[in-house]
Amino acid sequence: MKSASPSAFEELMTVRDAPRPDAGEVTITGSDPLFASPLRIGSTLADALAARAVAANDLWELRTGRRQQISVDVRAAAATALGGEDMTLVRGPDGAYHPVPLSPDVEHMVSLTQPWETADGRFFLPHFNLPHLERRVLDVLRCSPTPESVRAAVRKWKADDLEDAIAAADACGGVVRSPAEWLAHPHGAHLATRPVVEITKIGDSEPESLSGGARATQPLSGVRVLDLTRILAGPTAALSLAEHGADVLMVTAPQLPQVPPFVRDTSHGKRSTYLDYTRADEAAKLRELAAGADVFVEGYRPGRMSAHGFGPEDLAQLRPGVVYVTVNCFGSGGPFATRAGWDQVAQAVTGCCEIQGTAGRPQLTPVYLCDFLTGFLGGYGAMLALARRAREGGSYHVQVSLCQSAMLVQRQGLLDDFSGAPGRLRPDEFERYAVVDDSSGYGDLKSLGPVIRMSETPPRWSRTIPELGSSRPEWT
Repeated sequence: MKSASPSAFEELMTVRDAPRPDAGEVTITGSDPLFASPLRIGSTLADALAARAVAANDLWELRTGRRQQISVDVRAAAATALGGEDMTLVRGPDGAYHPVPLSPDVEHMVSLTQPWETADGRFFLPHFNLPHLERRVLDVLRCSPTPESVRAAVRKWKADDLEDAIAAADACGGVVRSPAEWLAHPHGAHLATRPVVEITKIGDSEPESLSGGARATQPLSGVRVLDLTRILAGPTAALSLAEHGADVLMVTAPQLPQVPPFVRDTSHGKRSTYLDYTRADEAAKLRELAAGADVFVEGYRPGRMSAHGFGPEDLAQLRPGVVYVTVNCFGSGGPFATRAGWDQVAQAVTGCCEIQGTAGRPQLTPVYLCDFLTGFLGGYGAMLALARRAREGGSYHVQVSLCQSAMLVQRQGLLDDFSGAPGRLRPDEFERYAVVDDSSGYGDLKSLGPVIRMSETPPRWSRTIPELGSSRPEWT
């Protein structure tokens, strides 16, 4: 089925609010299907990466007056959404590189985070990532953390009642809806009126030229980014900026739970420091860092940063000219605006699970589609806002969400036949993109590196994967 909507690339160019790139500047090769899915996964990811490269090109032109040639391969773009447990290899005792075993914690989460049938014949997806959030879900369901127990517990609830109970417990989950049901729902209807990447001016400031001038080697050379995110979408947004030359400092606290494979796969090119913003002295240090930052990326539960004095308006006052990037599940406004969620929840509520399903049973897509797409869009929005700041000044709030990303994919239309799709991509197919890190704390790794190609400033990782908390809380 061919979509009547513009392509994802064309839609993202309208967000850019500038003349389209010249013919021939951007080349996208390859096509779907690459997975057993009717969704256009590879081409949507490739379009988002190409748009991100155009935004980087805009910044390069502001620095140098020159534009570059851009190319993205659909197959390589699709591989980015497989995650490191498919696209990262570790050197074994035999000297050869082998697939990284699936993390037991991730395997446990996946076994429980599935659509389960409810008492009224619908389906509900509870989310079980991170121990404290898993406990909240289990307290609502009153069951043990096994697939059999969760299946039986969900079967006792009506879908809408369970969704409300999970939200009231500050846990995560969502009713599986069809695309039409989602667009008819007040929250889906609200998001349908908003751009997929929202960029709002939230303060005035003088225009700021990009630092480094002619000495700059990358579009984001000299740009400072604070990364207060965890687990895929937010870290991918900050990683997108690191790949184009930004100095990205990850900020977390020792007691916060992490998913080590996800930290490994989204920390390339960054530094890492420990600061607990709930402690007065460490919050003061974070404010000091924020006063010198260009971009602040956060992925906490909605309202959390504002409650501690680090919301968009707070940062715009502290650092006029800041670009504040919010990454969340449900987007800006609407009845679900205060709820937290994850990739799988967004797939469930927006209709992706229903589309992916077979024989009347909804299923998740074979990749972390919403997470990586949202991360690419967050990086795109941040660079568009930096360009606006350079031209006209101002502080900006960039908002991207997992649900908006799911809706963007659906707007690309569905494939009629994906029976011939490879279904699984192999790391050895992408040797030309491979990056070796032989000093990683996770072992001697070979990873799928940046897949965007730019003729003058190809994206790259300037640092190896850092150990959490290994850097001082300061700018280089």
